[in-house]
Amino acid sequence: MAIGDELTSGQRLDTNSQWLSQQLGDLGIPVLAHTTVSDTLAELVAALRVAAERADLVVITGGLGPTADDLTRQAMADAAGVELEFRPEVLAEIEARFSYRGRQLPPQNRVQAMFPAGSEAIHNPHGTAPGIDLTWSLGERTVRLIALPGVPAEMKQMWAETVQAAIQTLAGAPQVILHHRVKCFGAGESQLEAMLPDLIHRDRIPRVGITVHQATITLRVTAQGPDTATCRAQIQPTLDVIHECLGNLVFGEEDDELEDVVVRMLRERNQTLSVCEWGTQGIVARWLNRVDRHDNVLASVVVNSDRGLASLLTQRDAHVADLSFAQQAHRVEWMANAVRAQCGTDYGLAIGPLPEPDHPEPVAYFALASDMQTQVARRAYRGHPDVVLDRAAKQGLDLLRLAMLPASTD
Repeated sequence: MAIGDELTSGQRLDTNSQWLSQQLGDLGIPVLAHTTVSDTLAELVAALRVAAERADLVVITGGLGPTADDLTRQAMADAAGVELEFRPEVLAEIEARFSYRGRQLPPQNRVQAMFPAGSEAIHNPHGTAPGIDLTWSLGERTVRLIALPGVPAEMKQMWAETVQAAIQTLAGAPQVILHHRVKCFGAGESQLEAMLPDLIHRDRIPRVGITVHQATITLRVTAQGPDTATCRAQIQPTLDVIHECLGNLVFGEEDDELEDVVVRMLRERNQTLSVCEWGTQGIVARWLNRVDRHDNVLASVVVNSDRGLASLLTQRDAHVADLSFAQQAHRVEWMANAVRAQCGTDYGLAIGPLPEPDHPEPVAYFALASDMQTQVARRAYRGHPDVVLDRAAKQGLDLLRLAMLPASTD
């Protein structure tokens, strides 16, 4: 649970919850929910009660400062039905920290020595806001509430020095949560899910989740067990099913992006590529250059206008630059062959202009030239221009990837 008006208003991003979720996952503790709450006492109390009903552990960040809008300690006490009590030993520690800095303790900082009855203070080695560790009894079960400062550096150090060990003891026998990501391109989310019968179910073990970002679909397989080997053994049969069902739609795993895979394949084959981009504004070249820093598998020409295209093709067939939009397939085919010939590469990839959003026929053309043949692909595009741009760039890369796959692969 992250607390603060600056978070609910969108002025700041809640990175604490992301980091804490990763740490909890490393301890084998699955995270059920993230909650962001404003600096409003009633909302905080209500959110804590809801969280306590559905979880055994609630980790809170923020709201432990000395100002009037720092309400976490009061909200914890109100939710648990206990009073706040003064801890003189904590106040002495806070006073010592101010004295070390040559400052007087402001009166409002005394509130940081107030704790819900029955709770324990969590030492903060670098700040004035100690954390709070409260065990809350709910009849037949108890809930552990752990509140930490919202300052990321302080929160992370307190986690490493104190909280992590306490939570590991609470969790009992060590567990491992292992995730494995499979990257796919070339189909929509619903189409891909339909190709994986009975795989995307929340009660399945291991669990398979599906997300989409800029036309790349990621399947995340999650297993939990006593050790990594057990988790891997759970995951592997599911990976086999995914590869069998999706075939060449799968392009990589874990952190792979299409450009990583393409550069790796070119490197393994000792081949080179030149790119002629019109509609994608140099995105493909930029992605490939980021990966290809030392192997020099890429020579790139970026074309953004009819004039640029005419200049590129002057040595071959200048009349191609005068073709209409309806003749884009022929134009892009010549772009691919021209850039390949000029750069002397094994492959020439060309991406034609992208259609305007309101174009009656929103299609784009791609071409890949090699010494064997020139492939031309036609793709329809709709959606936000930024998304279309990335999708088109990936479409060009995927055309090359598929061409480099062994002929026996379907």
